[in-house]
Amino acid sequence: MLPEITTPPVLLVLWAVLGYLLGSIPFGMLLTRLMNLGDLRSIGSGNIGATNVLRTGNKAAAAGTLILDGGKGAVAVLLARWLAGEDAAQLAGLTAFLGHCYPAWLGFRGGKGVATFLGLILALSWPVGLLSCATWLAAAALSRISSVGALVAALLSTAWMLLLREYEFTALTLALTLLIFWRHRTNLARLRSGTEPKIGQKG
Repeated sequence: MLPEITTPPVLLVLWAVLGYLLGSIPFGMLLTRLMNLGDLRSIGSGNIGATNVLRTGNKAAAAGTLILDGGKGAVAVLLARWLAGEDAAQLAGLTAFLGHCYPAWLGFRGGKGVATFLGLILALSWPVGLLSCATWLAAAALSRISSVGALVAALLSTAWMLLLREYEFTALTLALTLLIFWRHRTNLARLRSGTEPKIGQKG
């Protein structure tokens, strides 16, 4: 189901832009530069997310990236909900996710959106967010593969929304799930071929 549209269109556009700008802050790149860990684009997969930051060998930088990337998704949702309404909150969350994945100032080559996804889900519905985070942790721990945790958490997020009767968020979580699978299409190919790297593996 879609949320009821109560916010004026001009304000919805504003929140879409603000969400995108928040989401497009490349915290992984900023932290690795501040901590003199090298150019994140030339490390591992070249991705700007926490999994690739971990390949620098610096767990603190990876944890910081994870928290900040999740935080920007949550902030986008909470600010829009507080100052506008539920429709603006969902739109800002969606565009924050798109901003992380496709930041204009990085040539639209961003991260895969998992931390931002979990952060905005926590802000939309904290019980579903906690279940999604637990799903991610469990799947990643069992497989030792970050992408498996991401894909399973995304896949089950809509199911958790339905189970907890958070029906107004199901369209958004379904859309985000499809986007996460699209962003992980190369990971899916490596999973099929058995070449997907383990968590913390340098490359």
